[in-house]
Amino acid sequence: MKNYFFLLALIGLISSCQQKPELPDTLPFKVAKAYGFENFDQVNSISYTWNVQRDSVNVLSRDWKWNIKDSTVYYSGPDTTFTYSLTADSLPKQDGGFINDKYWAMMPFQLAWDKGYTFETVENVTSPIKGTPSTKLTIVYNAGEPQSPGMGYTPGDAYDLYLDENLMIVEWVFRRGNGAEGRPITWETVETHGPLKFATEHYNAEGKKTLWISNIKVE
Repeated sequence: MKNYFFLLALIGLISSCQQKPELPDTLPFKVAKAYGFENFDQVNSISYTWNVQRDSVNVLSRDWKWNIKDSTVYYSGPDTTFTYSLTADSLPKQDGGFINDKYWAMMPFQLAWDKGYTFETVENVTSPIKGTPSTKLTIVYNAGEPQSPGMGYTPGDAYDLYLDENLMIVEWVFRRGNGAEGRPITWETVETHGPLKFATEHYNAEGKKTLWISNIKVE
């Protein structure tokens, strides 16, 4: 009988150790959870192609594979192809593209990863392009030196995220330097890959698809 109770206690201890830490009950973390953030620990790597319509003819594409477990990034673009370590003392210039493109592909998760920002919430607003009833979540990154901890490459920038009733982003407005004006872009065509969700198409106020994410693979 003693062995039985010892076994139950041991199972309880192991179970408690394996429980995931509880995420903060804030709107940014709720948005991250809506896209599957609670299951991100199941992911080893994410690969995708970031595409932007530069003009009526030309499209710029960059291929990325982020190996999360070993902190390396594979890059393939019009200029070169190589793999680099995110823990290296000096990062290549292409890392700026990786950060930019990752925000388009994974902004909801950045809300959980990033620490250096403040946020405000306004209920019952309409999104600027489609007039969708929304909650506006404004994210303002702290000012500081570029690439310092928590700052990324563009400290002081702001994002107005327009959320639907399921806390999915329907549109955003990026405001450089937290300026008063910005350009609204839609977040559309949500796809599920593995345990995660991604918005894959983005249209401007004129209805033109200006940016899209393709070839997504989650392992």
